[in-house]
Amino acid sequence: MKRDTIKKHLDFAMGDNDPTGKSPFFLARAKRAKIPGDARYGIIVTKRTFKHAVDRNRAKRLLRDWIFHCEGMLRPEWDYVFIARRAILDADRQSGRDAMKKALHYMRRQEINDK
Repeated sequence: MKRDTIKKHLDFAMGDNDPTGKSPFFLARAKRAKIPGDARYGIIVTKRTFKHAVDRNRAKRLLRDWIFHCEGMLRPEWDYVFIARRAILDADRQSGRDAMKKALHYMRRQEINDK
């Protein structure tokens, strides 16, 4: 099942204690979904980091591909926000997918340890 996307600005806000996963290509954050069972994801690609629209679009395409590839690792009760970093433009598909798996696995462990 395909996840819906976060559309409202306020829904992108995260707390200090929310699970975070880091990668050279992106930063991933998670928080409890507003509606359990209807988890969403959001992608942030800023003009400050990526001056050209072509680069912003490529970063979004790569992140979406990696998210869909790791769909089974995303928790159904969490909303995820992915923030692209400049190095994403130098990433290939497989290294990005591996980085996404590592970040999501780390976030899951982080959430378990916080309980």
